[in-house]
This record gives sequence, C-alpha cells and structure tokens, in this order.
Amino acid sequence: MKTYIVGGAVRDRLLGRPVADRDHVVVGATPDDMVALGFQPVGKDFPVFLHPDSHEEYALARTERKSGRGYRGFTVYASPEVTLEDDLHRRDLTINAMAEDEQGALIDPFGGRRDLEARVFRHVSEAFGEDPVRILRVARFAARFAGFTVAPETLVLMRRMVDDGEVDALVAERVWQELARGLMEPVPSRMVEVLRACGALARLLPELDRLFGVPQPPEHHPEIDTGVHVMRVIDWAAQQGYSLPVRFAALVHDLGKGATPREDWPRHVGHEAKGVELVRGLCERLRVPNDCRELGVAVAREHGLVHRARELRPGTLVQLLERVDAFRRPERFEEFLRACECDFRGRPGYETRPFPEADHLRQALRAAQAVDAGAVAQSVAPAQIREAVFQARAQAVAVVQSG
Repeated sequence: MKTYIVGGAVRDRLLGRPVADRDHVVVGATPDDMVALGFQPVGKDFPVFLHPDSHEEYALARTERKSGRGYRGFTVYASPEVTLEDDLHRRDLTINAMAEDEQGALIDPFGGRRDLEARVFRHVSEAFGEDPVRILRVARFAARFAGFTVAPETLVLMRRMVDDGEVDALVAERVWQELARGLMEPVPSRMVEVLRACGALARLLPELDRLFGVPQPPEHHPEIDTGVHVMRVIDWAAQQGYSLPVRFAALVHDLGKGATPREDWPRHVGHEAKGVELVRGLCERLRVPNDCRELGVAVAREHGLVHRARELRPGTLVQLLERVDAFRRPERFEEFLRACECDFRGRPGYETRPFPEADHLRQALRAAQAVDAGAVAQSVAPAQIREAVFQARAQAVAVVQSG
C-alpha cells in the first residue's frame, strides 16, 4: 500500500500558489484495508475515505469506462492492481495528472510540468472526451490561471464533444456550479471566451452567446460590441472582489440587447424589459439560486434608469426604490448599485470617471427612509395609506434634490 498526493495540490505547489486542499491516491489497498486502518468511507460512486486524523480525502486508485451519456455515465473500477499511472491517465489535464510520493518526489508521466511552464491546458488522453464537465472545468481554469491557453488539439476535442451533443447531457445543477465557480475567479471573461471558442456557450448560455457581434451606439459604448462590453463588466466586478450575485447580475444585465431586431441596431430601445424575461428563463433552466436570480432580474430591468437617476422626478425615484426593495433590503440595494456601476465601468475610458448616480440614489433612499410612515398612516384613511406614504417619500426626495 502506497499513498501519493495528486492533482491540484501538486499543480499549485509547482506554480507557487497556496495549497488549500490535498487529495491523495492510495495504490495497492482494498476498502477493507482502509477501514481497518481507521479511515472513514464517504464515497458514493467510488471508494473515497477520510483520514482519521487530518480528515483529508484518500481515494483508491481507479479507472473508469464510459457506459452512458453525460458526466454520470461511467463505470468505475478500483482494485489493488490499478497502478498510479492508470489512475493519473483518466484525469482531465496534464497539469492535473501529476503526483508526489511520500518523499516528495514528483511523478509526471504525461508532461504536466512541461505544460505548466508553457502555460498550456492539454488533455491527458482521448478519455477527456467522455466527460462533458471537463469542458466547463477547462473554461473555469482559464478564468483562474492568467496567461494559460488551451492546446489546439484539446480545443478540437472540445469542439467535437459539443458537436456530438455531450454537453447537452449536462444537468443544470452542474452547469450552474461550474459557472458560479468560474465567475468567482480573477478573470471570468476567460471562462466565457473558452466556452465560446469550442461552441459550448451557444448550447449552454445561448442568450449570452447572441450578444457577441451585436453593436451598441459608439457615443455611449466605445467598445461597440455588446459581448465585449459584458466581458469587461464581469471582469470589473471580479477586480473589485464583488459577491457572486453581483457578478451574475453583471453577466446577464444586457441579455435583452440580443433580442433587438437587426434593423434597429445599434439602438436597443426597450432592451431592459426584454432582458427580464431572458434572465428569468436562464435562471429557471439552470436552477440559479434566488439571491442571484433576484439581483439579476432587478439589474436587467432597472440599470437604464439608474444611469439617468439625476434626471428622474422624485416620484419616479421612489418607485425605483420600491421596485428594487430598497426599503426592506438596503444591503441588497447596495449590491444592486454595485452591479449597475460595473455596467458603467465596463467601457473603455470609464474606469475612473465619476459615477454620481449611485450616491444620488443613496441620498434619495436616506431621505425617503426618514419619513415616519407610521405617523403618515395614522393621518389618513386606511385605503389612502399607501399613496400617502408614497407622496410623503416623494416630497422628502424632492427637498433633497432641490437643496
């Protein structure tokens, strides 16, 4: 029985990055051997155990055979006869198919260190093509590791997987999981670029794929292309370290522009309303969590008004605050403003420009919040309470605006 550190821990150590988790492969052991040593079994689909002291994961060396469509269509074989190289051979990329023995010696049968130095994502074997999740993983790694490119032969294989319908077998939860993780990486636009390059974006996120090549008015958008704009927006959100809901809202805020008839380009009148339905459809399809869904819908619907906030009448401002639930959820309102500012910043030359609209809306909210809604309610008939509170808030906002 021998144990090895494998995968990401080896890769990250060679890159000089912090190692968060260490995975281990055990060669020459059976499940009974592991249990006898005090390991706790946790694997459902294949033999994985937790170390009795460190609680790190130890998996028995295994091979896989394709037995159906999608990432779940595999038969796993684990036995003491499976070698370390057999186990590494089934992994996705060469940079993830390295191991260290108990003395710290590197075991690299597929050239992972060479590809690390060359900054290349290269598949280990044709078995890569049997698991569509690997397309998503490569895209996510591209968002994490700056300067890495996909090897041409790997990109060809990824395109073939898309053409063969493998990505269509992915379950919604897994797509969302990988998309969310990719959005939280340092350069999320790289994830989208890789998915688009292999054709997977059109299958998984057609609403986003349609934005590339759609022009916008150059006087407002020097970058012109809507897809390019959205990539700049999500990267800005990542640079600020914003939360997943803000990054998701940044990703989907302009989906409505993909529904503009070509004859109306480059203007996109009413794209906000069109975008709301597209965001809702995407969220339903991928089973996006409520916090991301709600913020994405709000930003898609209202971002145009936010950019004109200083031109709006007091009543219109109060209506906007009500629609985004700013009175009950001020923390979420801050995330809403962050996503709208990302939209503003996602244009060349706008990175350092003032964005007074956000503070204007914050000021309007503070003024409206200062209204004693209870006192107003006591002064009118029950049927008039809602309108009376609204008018009082609008008057408060008007006073601040005039001052």
